[in-house]
Amino acid sequence: MDFKPDELRWQAVADEIRRRIAEGVYQPGMPVPGEPRLAVELGVSKGTARRALNALLADGTLYSVLGKGTFVSRTDEAGAAT
Repeated sequence: MDFKPDELRWQAVADEIRRRIAEGVYQPGMPVPGEPRLAVELGVSKGTARRALNALLADGTLYSVLGKGTFVSRTDEAGAAT
């Protein structure tokens, strides 16, 4: 993953996860990779991956289940029947 000089790495990782969600790589209700795997995939430290995941948990993009993992939240757009 290429990083812009003025961009925080954890924010870039969070944006990449959001992009993957938007493109359907990570579906609502499905697990996202854990910190170690994300760190390797994106070439960042586990701490950076953790900070990105924590930001996405805080804004409701993701949710976690103790002992199970971190999952993509179901959004109004994804859950709405139109």
